[in-house]
Amino acid sequence: MEDKIVSVRAQQIIDCKCRPAVEVEIRTESGAIGRGAAPTGTSVGMHESFVLRDDDSSTYKGLSVHKAVDIAVNVIGPALTGMNVFDQRAIDEKMIALDGTPDKRRLGGNTIYSVSIAAFRAAADARSIPLYNHIANGDIRTVPVPCFNVINGGRYDKLTQAFNEFLIVPYGTDSVDFSIEMAVAVFQKLADVLADYLGHKPHTASSYGYAAPSDDPEIVLTLMQKAIDECGYTGRIAFALDCASSEMYDKETGTYLLKGKRVSSDELIAYAKFLTERFNLVFIEDLLDENDWTGYSNAVRELGRTLVLGDDLTVTNLELLQKAHEMRAVDGFILKPNQVGTITEAMDAYRFAEEHGMIAVPSGRSGGVVDDVVMDFSVGLRVPFQKNGAPRSGERIEKLNFLMRANARIPGCRLYDISPLLRF
Repeated sequence: MEDKIVSVRAQQIIDCKCRPAVEVEIRTESGAIGRGAAPTGTSVGMHESFVLRDDDSSTYKGLSVHKAVDIAVNVIGPALTGMNVFDQRAIDEKMIALDGTPDKRRLGGNTIYSVSIAAFRAAADARSIPLYNHIANGDIRTVPVPCFNVINGGRYDKLTQAFNEFLIVPYGTDSVDFSIEMAVAVFQKLADVLADYLGHKPHTASSYGYAAPSDDPEIVLTLMQKAIDECGYTGRIAFALDCASSEMYDKETGTYLLKGKRVSSDELIAYAKFLTERFNLVFIEDLLDENDWTGYSNAVRELGRTLVLGDDLTVTNLELLQKAHEMRAVDGFILKPNQVGTITEAMDAYRFAEEHGMIAVPSGRSGGVVDDVVMDFSVGLRVPFQKNGAPRSGERIEKLNFLMRANARIPGCRLYDISPLLRF
């Protein structure tokens, strides 16, 4: 198939945290249109592709992306005009060559990725099919189990909860609609459970979950279990953690923060093992620092009751995934295409993982937009589960509606059965 790119337009928009983002629109000869915008994370790994911003303090506190918009239109646009929109690899490789830096610093990873998404969507539009069908090259039979970040760690006035995300995984059903209903019920019940524990209503955290009520992960998980039990979903909802430990790592001493104290890599792994023996955890993500390769290999060896996933460690990067496989450092990785900066590179990382028995878990970013391409990845790649954020705020709710729509469109489509992957 061939359909040539005829125009590349761009503008500045804002994400769900009101931070500027570059949005790109590509049109083809046949009249197909694709639009793309790169999300950004709050926790950004040092190995991720570079986010190009204007650094002009007079507008959006320096976060504007007018340089990126200009590059998309005047540098990338002319280079892609006339190219076949169905040749995603050629489009992405042309941009990588134009940039010429290891981390996409010259043109901006956010610029390149936004163009990459726009081309991907235009190709699906030219075929008049949903993007997830374009990715799957056919129909889907399952949709992934959504994982919900219901309690958010981080630094608060009176405490610091070292673990970044406490998630619920509603897997004990074959219906995505009921999976989402369970999660919403537990999230709402959790407000009451936390209010009883705190003596006041829980605060909403920056990622839209509830602010952590304690610096002790065990207490947090116990309160979450209470909400699950009170809803009558015991045994149907498990947990997951995103520790984001690079945020709490001290390079000087080589230690991590845990419950107000500094601990070694081995002590943190031992504590995680204790949690996996006490609670049913589907996965633990970013347990250690993004450069603690030895620690990750130890964690995979020690943590037999859960999956160890890399995010800041692997950043959806093929070379880092290859290293992780060689060192047996992870059981899988968080798939965030914007980390590496093009659709092609993200797909290459996914294929390597799949061929080598590693699980890929697509995830949105905290600074998301409504039509996040990661949802098409989740459904089109037929992955077991994905990260959705808290069931609150428009772009996160839209992800859930996306799953329900995709499921309803295909007769006989079911929620993915993750039970063979569970280690508890």
